[in-house]
Order: sequence, then C-alpha cells, then structure tokens
Amino acid sequence: MKYEMVAGLETHVELTTKTKIFCGCTTQFGGDPNTHCCPICIGLPGTLPKLNEEVVNYAIKAGLATNCEIPEISKMDRKNYCYPDLPKAYQISQYDKPLCLNGYVELSNGRKIRLTRIHIEEDAGKLIHSHGDTYVDYNRGGVPLIEIVSEPDIRSPEEAKEYVEKLQLIMKYIGVSDCKMQEGSMRCDVNISVRPEGSDEFGTRTEIKNMNSITFMTKAMEYEFNRQVDLIESGGKVEQETLRYDEVSDTTSSMRGKEDANDYRYFRDPDLVTIQVPREKVEEIRKTLPELPDQKLQRYISELEIPENDARLLVKYRAVAEFFEKASEGTKTPRTAANFIIGQIFSILENDNAKEEFDIKVSAENLNALIKLLDEGKIKMNLAKKTLAKMLETGKAPSELIDENDMGSLDDAALTELCQKAVEANPNAVTDYKNGKVKAIKALVGFVMKNSRGKADAAAAEQKLIAMIE
Repeated sequence: MKYEMVAGLETHVELTTKTKIFCGCTTQFGGDPNTHCCPICIGLPGTLPKLNEEVVNYAIKAGLATNCEIPEISKMDRKNYCYPDLPKAYQISQYDKPLCLNGYVELSNGRKIRLTRIHIEEDAGKLIHSHGDTYVDYNRGGVPLIEIVSEPDIRSPEEAKEYVEKLQLIMKYIGVSDCKMQEGSMRCDVNISVRPEGSDEFGTRTEIKNMNSITFMTKAMEYEFNRQVDLIESGGKVEQETLRYDEVSDTTSSMRGKEDANDYRYFRDPDLVTIQVPREKVEEIRKTLPELPDQKLQRYISELEIPENDARLLVKYRAVAEFFEKASEGTKTPRTAANFIIGQIFSILENDNAKEEFDIKVSAENLNALIKLLDEGKIKMNLAKKTLAKMLETGKAPSELIDENDMGSLDDAALTELCQKAVEANPNAVTDYKNGKVKAIKALVGFVMKNSRGKADAAAAEQKLIAMIE
C-alpha cells in the first residue's frame, strides 16, 4: 500500500522590535544571562504587562503579506503550562481571536498552503543543560513572536522546505524579522501524520518540536514519515505525542504526550485590554508593504528579461535585490548588472550569510556608472571586468580607475593592424591552431586585447584572426 504524508507547520518568528512585547527591555540577541529582563519579564507578583503597539503593527504587516484577513477585534489569552523557562507558569498568547486569519502561501507548483492564523505571543526563556545541572536564562523571555499556523496542506519535505523558505523571505522583505534560524529567531514545529494514498481521513499526528534548521527539518520529516509507515504496516499504532529530533542519529524520540488546546486551559488575560484594529489602520499598514518576492521575481523575468534562475538568485537576498535595482537603473540592459552581481561579485562572497549581508566596497551607483560606460561604447567588457575587480578591492569609482586614453574603441583598420601583429608575433599559436588546437586562438586574442589596452572587441578580434590564419 502507498502512503501519503500529511503535514502542517507552526512557525515561530521573532520580531525585530527594539523592545519586548510587554515591557521596555531590549530584544537584542546575546548578552550575559538574565541581564535583558525585568520584573515584568519574569512575572514577579504585582507587575502588569502593557502591549507593545509595534508588535501588533508587525503582525498585521505579516498577515497582509501572506494574504490574511485582519479581524477588527482581537484579544490576548493565557496559555497555562508549568515549565522552568516560563516563570509565570503561563504564556501570554492568543487563542480564539488572533490578529490574522485565513491566509495562504503559494508554492512554485501552484499549490496554496493555507494559513489558519497568525497570532502574537511572548517567547519563553532558555534552558541550558550542563554536567547534569540546568540553568535558566530569561533574556529571551518576553521577546515578541508571531506564530504562523498552517493547515495540514503540506505533502512532502520538499514542499515544507519551499514553504518555510518563502515565509522566511517574505518576513525579511517586509522587515519584521531577520529570520536567523541559527539564532532561534525562526523555529518550526512540524505536525505530521500518514494516510493511505487517496484517503481523505487524517491519521494520528505527532509533533516534532523546535526545528531551527531547514535541512534538519526535512530530514526529520523523512524519518518520521518512514517510522509511521513501518509502524502501521507492522500492525502497530501511531501514538499522539511530541517528539524531539536527534541530528546525530537522524532519529526522532518521544518527549511527552501531545497536548491538545484544552490541556492548556486557555482563558482571556485579565491584565490586557481588547485589541481593536480599525480598517483605516490596516490600509495604512498595507501601504507600507514593499514589492514582495514573488511579485519582484515575475517583474524581473517579464519586464527586465532576466533569466529565471538568475532572477531567483537576485530576489533570494533582499539586500542584493535592492542593490540590483539601483545598479541597473537607466541602463540599456539590466541583465548586465545581474551578470556582474551573480558572476563577479558573488564570487568574492563566501556563503549565503555574506550574500545576505552584501557588505561590499562597490556602491550601486558606481556599478551603474561602469555599466553606462559600457552602454555608451566607451569601454569594452574585458576592461569593465578588470575595472570592477579594482572597484571591489578599493571602493573607488570607475572614473578614478579608467584613464581617458583607455576609453573609446578601435576602428576596423586599427583592429585589423593589431590582429596582423598578433599573427606575426605568435607563430607557435598560429601553428597550433592550424593543427587543430582551437583554444590556441585565445593566445592571439589576448595579444590584441593587451596591446589595445582593452579597447578591442574580443569577439570581432577572434573572427578577424581566424580569417587571417585560414
């Protein structure tokens, strides 16, 4: 029998507000343990929380970017559970009246992963286990989160990967989170079950908690799917439980029985007032949304004629996309800017983090100026590439690196003369080419380019050289 995976994700995204959700403590990552907290963070008796308005604005922004409805009335609830990282023994969250409802994220295959809700809540502290002892750091406690809850619409680890990557990119583009999974500012809980292919009934689900790596998330999903299938086929029964994933053994193991909503005894938080979101406020926030990644991708492909794979690389990093927009502005072919970025500039950036930061010495304005010199025929591509290499080293403008004598191009007569000299000066290369070593022509082209100080058209020089030799 063939089985189908049924999965839904609960994605926690840490918001980049300067202060926490219910107090004025900093949300800055790191710091000595228990130095970014106050009596409100750690729930001391007599303290009262006050909702950070910017948290609400960020959540609405996230909802609008993921096609959600924004109800006019929302409220905060207490989610009760006792664990050392939660000193109040309850978490302030949202239950039946969240800020955002009924959104979706569209995958590249056209399928829409529906979003049940997006709600705001406070993060818990962090437990540190060392040599049999457990320490608690409450710096993270009270940091604002949005939880994005999907419907069980995901059918494979590949779809889960694309869904999370799209969420990650959207949240970065709209500026509500840096989504650095390695720092815990984006984490996923995966609910997963299996059912016979073609069936409409859901199987018993398990939940894999706190996945902070997309790679490990997909591995955990593959393992858990196969584990459940093996269990069913051997006559066993899947138990509803919460699991942890062990990266070393690539296995899941039980943490505790899976809770349902009634286990948390939700009730309205009496210390916080109702959240009212007027329609005018929603429209005001909607106007602040930038062009979203999918919209930008389609524009690059259809209007700027950037090949799809290249366009995806540009859109993948917000800073790169912004740089490309400025560098290509007013140029004849935006693809030239794309080629310089994806080729020469990306080659000096070591990894995705470096591309994300895109901290380079060349300004978009200076690259734009270099491309316009190309457009105007004042320099050739080989000189442009050499100049860009110097710009990446020094940060200087092209006008500081290209001499007036280097500008302009050779006329046909001058190019012919240089090609003749190349043939006379490189008899061995000529012989090699005649004997079938096609690459030998490059040595002759190199001679022409060097002696023209980059003014020659390399393609035209190659054609002339071949005609002369043959």
